[in-house]
Amino acid sequence: MKKEVYLDYAATTPLRPEVYKAMEPYLIEKFGNPSSIHHFGKETKIAIEEAREKIAKAIGAKNDEIIFTSGGTESNNMAIKGVALALSEKGKHIITTPIEHHAVLEPCHFLEKLGFEITYLKVDKDGIVDPDELRKAIRKDTILISIMHANNEIGTIEPIEELSKIAREFDIYFHTDAVQTVGHIPVNVDTLGVDLLSLSAHKFYGPKGIGALYIRKGTRIYPLIHGGEQEQRKRAGTENVAGIVGMGRAIELAILELEKEKKRLSDLRDYFISEIERRIPDVYLNGHRIKRLPNNINFSFAYIEGESILLNLDLEGIGVSTGSACSSRSLEPSHVLSAIGLPTELAHSAIRFTLGLYTTKEDLNYTLDILEKTVERLRSISPYKQGWKIKR
Repeated sequence: MKKEVYLDYAATTPLRPEVYKAMEPYLIEKFGNPSSIHHFGKETKIAIEEAREKIAKAIGAKNDEIIFTSGGTESNNMAIKGVALALSEKGKHIITTPIEHHAVLEPCHFLEKLGFEITYLKVDKDGIVDPDELRKAIRKDTILISIMHANNEIGTIEPIEELSKIAREFDIYFHTDAVQTVGHIPVNVDTLGVDLLSLSAHKFYGPKGIGALYIRKGTRIYPLIHGGEQEQRKRAGTENVAGIVGMGRAIELAILELEKEKKRLSDLRDYFISEIERRIPDVYLNGHRIKRLPNNINFSFAYIEGESILLNLDLEGIGVSTGSACSSRSLEPSHVLSAIGLPTELAHSAIRFTLGLYTTKEDLNYTLDILEKTVERLRSISPYKQGWKIKR
């Protein structure tokens, strides 16, 4: 019997009913502009500050270090361009990695056009940055290091504490894109040692279109959006009150359930990985086997296209993501999989399965049955011969 199974939680998560309930009054009844000084405005301003406090508490920050944005992309842009503009007289060198989300890579490409130099650190076969390589890359004119907390495609968790310690030795700002980690694994800005941290509500069962940037007090940064005096004059524009309230409630629930859910998802993840490796030959797990997000599984299935697997699973009610950019109208393989040294054939055959709050073992068993049959059928008509070995 056909089931509906959603295994693309890293792309987005469903809005929790509790979060919608918290948002609802601010969509209709409590509509005041937070900048207004009458009571209609005051009640929405109070709601914003209560949500800010919840987000700050969740990551170990101070309330006034949280700036609301439209999501992870804006937060990353603000962190990178904002610091670059503020410190351009000091230097124009930034360090990042080739496996960052495009919301980090594209701002870096933009800055290159303005005369900034970007160093893209190599990563190992699991996607991990070598701290020694970071140290070697630092120059006198280095002003910012931006390395993601965990990779959105392959789930590898980076040694941010060790990397940020090196940045502090040289008095360089450190930014991390924590969009995939906040609400899923412990995140504390002081433990991580970061100056800037990006997060997005729709990755932890909050609404889309709302995110935040943590900016450590004293960090020099220019705003991207100019206008009014909202968000401490760092991000102009009337606030998305309902979204902010929803984000606050979502992070509150995520932190409350974090340890329990982390254990549950890790167990399901390990079960799914072991069953794929047991039932399907010629598969390759992408990303670190242990230093990995609790909900992330990324496999390459040799001899076939990942997009074909995705489309066939979709016909059976299963939603996953391809590890290749084929589905986004590009014939180029995923930049992440290419950066970890995966041959083009294996990069094009990758599928990402990401689990979440509503994933059950029954869902995974249904997916495994369909996946096993799908891979077998697609391989039977594949132009690649089974005797042809892919070197990795």
